[in-house]
Amino acid sequence: MSRHEHARLPDIASACAAIARYVDRGDVEDDIVFDAIRIRLLEIGEAVKDLEPEVLAAEPAIPWREIARMRDQIAHRYFDTAHAIVHATARHDIPRLAAATQRLLAASAD
Repeated sequence: MSRHEHARLPDIASACAAIARYVDRGDVEDDIVFDAIRIRLLEIGEAVKDLEPEVLAAEPAIPWREIARMRDQIAHRYFDTAHAIVHATARHDIPRLAAATQRLLAASAD
């Protein structure tokens, strides 16, 4: 059963916050940190797939389609997931996604 779309933005925000904590905790070369980040990226991608196009259009600078595709890559080709890509995503892309998600949450509260 899919979670309601209104729960998906908080899901994304929560996963972004968790990834930030994992990055602060240790190096992505640590298998536990790598796996923790990877599962949260999968959660984010799954949540993004449930968002309405109008929500996605409100933040056009975020590569929503690529986020969903990354989820598919992690879920179906997990053995091919490169540490460097996970590291770069966690360090550089997740903060941008977290900020966009907070803006979307604030806009939906108005």
